[in-house]
Amino acid sequence: MKEKIREYFVKEVGVPEEEVVAIQAHYHETYGLSLRGLTKHHNVDPLDFDTKVDQSLPLDDLIKKDEALMHILKGLQCKKWVFTNAYKPHAVRCLRLLGIENEFEGLTYTNYAIPDFNCKPEPESFLRAMRDAGVQDPSQCYLIDDSALNIDAAQKFGWTTIHLADDASKSNHGDYQIDDIHDLPKVLPHLWEPRNHNLKIKKQPIAVDTATS
Repeated sequence: MKEKIREYFVKEVGVPEEEVVAIQAHYHETYGLSLRGLTKHHNVDPLDFDTKVDQSLPLDDLIKKDEALMHILKGLQCKKWVFTNAYKPHAVRCLRLLGIENEFEGLTYTNYAIPDFNCKPEPESFLRAMRDAGVQDPSQCYLIDDSALNIDAAQKFGWTTIHLADDASKSNHGDYQIDDIHDLPKVLPHLWEPRNHNLKIKKQPIAVDTATS
């Protein structure tokens, strides 16, 4: 992904190759998404970026079905919602390759088709996710994210946060830290405890039940 983004900076935007790494890092740290910086400062078409970067990735060779993660999600006793900075096609593609596209009730994605779209870690994006998921109380929200920026923003917003870090022992971001998504039940075991044995949470395919804004 980083290689594709930097290639886009050079070939499509005209940023000198020796400046790309610093500028891309600055945009990511400032806006949470390199594309936000490109749209703000270089008048880049987000949909062109999506086609030439996200959709061009050879994900079929990189992402495989994760049966263990599927089992973990099936046992999770709460509403499950995808909240991503990716555009819908890329997000759905990743979920399908992992085999977990039907384990969520919905999807809040970054809509590149909307002018001046918002994304994590902007406060507006967290409000949008709550509206999409039909949640009003921030204290009932849990976020698992690999971005420290997003984790810090969600924590300030009142969400419970779990940082999926490269090395959990070195992270001081979030309420909990893990370095393997399969360890999630270890830090939040109560979310796997049955609340009502007669209650079955309705799940719909991500590709059908999605937010559009």
